[in-house]
Amino acid sequence: MVEDEDEDLEIVVAARVTTLTLAVAFVLMFAGVPWFWVAFPVGFGGVLPTALGATRLYQRRHPADSRPTTDEDDALATLRERYARGELTEAEFERQVERLLETEDVRTARERPSGETQRERETE
Repeated sequence: MVEDEDEDLEIVVAARVTTLTLAVAFVLMFAGVPWFWVAFPVGFGGVLPTALGATRLYQRRHPADSRPTTDEDDALATLRERYARGELTEAEFERQVERLLETEDVRTARERPSGETQRERETE
């Protein structure tokens, strides 16, 4: 998940530098500046690699998500994906989410019988 966010940030930075480089070059060209072409090697050969390098350095020093990803987050995301693909009915999805949230950790949720919920244990 974090990898996708990192790649998205790099794409955004690259797109903005590209747009800025093209904008500067075309403004200089339409203004009649004879050396407008210098914007291309400076933008694409200097600014773009520098910006991407700075982005990667920033990402290494500052993880995209300030809170660490937990097994519970991953399990909940998997349940959502399975529900979205139609592998789970709404009732099955809700039951599994409830079971996941009632347990202390994912391992405990996996060990407990699938149909058993907190309310069922209390009534016994």
